[in-house]
Amino acid sequence: MPDESRAKRGVGTAAREHTVGALVGELTAFLMSRQVDDARREARDIVAALLDVPRSWPLAHADASIEPPIAERARSAAARRARGAPLAYAVGRAAFRHLTLHVDERVLIPRPETEQIVDLVLDALHGPGGVAVDVGTGSGAIALALASEARFDRVIGTDVSLDALAVAQENARSLRDVLRSPVELVHGSLLSPLGRGRVQAVVSNPPYIAHEEAAALPSSVRDWEPPVALFSAGGGMQLTGQLVRDAASLLEPGGLLALEVDARRASLVADLVGRDRRYRDVQVHLDLFGRERFVVARR
Repeated sequence: MPDESRAKRGVGTAAREHTVGALVGELTAFLMSRQVDDARREARDIVAALLDVPRSWPLAHADASIEPPIAERARSAAARRARGAPLAYAVGRAAFRHLTLHVDERVLIPRPETEQIVDLVLDALHGPGGVAVDVGTGSGAIALALASEARFDRVIGTDVSLDALAVAQENARSLRDVLRSPVELVHGSLLSPLGRGRVQAVVSNPPYIAHEEAAALPSSVRDWEPPVALFSAGGGMQLTGQLVRDAASLLEPGGLLALEVDARRASLVADLVGRDRRYRDVQVHLDLFGRERFVVARR
């Protein structure tokens, strides 16, 4: 999270001053008029997200001045929130590890549990160098986190969606000063854009929801997030299965496969990887909520 000095870059005096507290009050009243639950918390979260500060910051800095353009963005975000947009889409940004990413309806919203897959990769790989591939990069969250926290020869993000790659490119440009590894973003399905080179790690949070499970999803997911990033045929397993098969041909000996999976199907994915004799040391890891969420293996 950014410190307070960074936060203050988004606030200050202007010809028409507006305090954080007044803006929170204005947004709260608007959201309450639209029957949004816990409107005051929602208002604080909108202001905090736009200022890139901790959620508690607006409460402790109610008298801070805020620039009119930020106030206008906050009003626009509140209107989108009232229409049902997830907070990240309403404000146009999401936190992922130590990064702040631009997000919109072209990409999946990064989840806190996905941050763990970066730790699994960093813990498993020793020393700099090699190529890491983030398959289905979306906003670029995993690829950019790896590139900012480790020194790879290259980090490649692939995505079948050109819209998603446009968002990832925007994030790569805005974060270029914190990247320790070069990042390449390429268009194509799964690993197909990579050719025959060898890589040190294949990492992915692939689509893993079965099409028949769509009705059970929260409306904030089903009605807003891109279907191409959510759904897979074959009961949610087709893309994961193809990725497991293709990665084995690309990974160097000892290379790492790290997948985020549906907690309901972790054992199926682990069995799929284990039955492929090209892999060894298959492990299932739990997420922040104690669910089987990650499958890792060595080539």
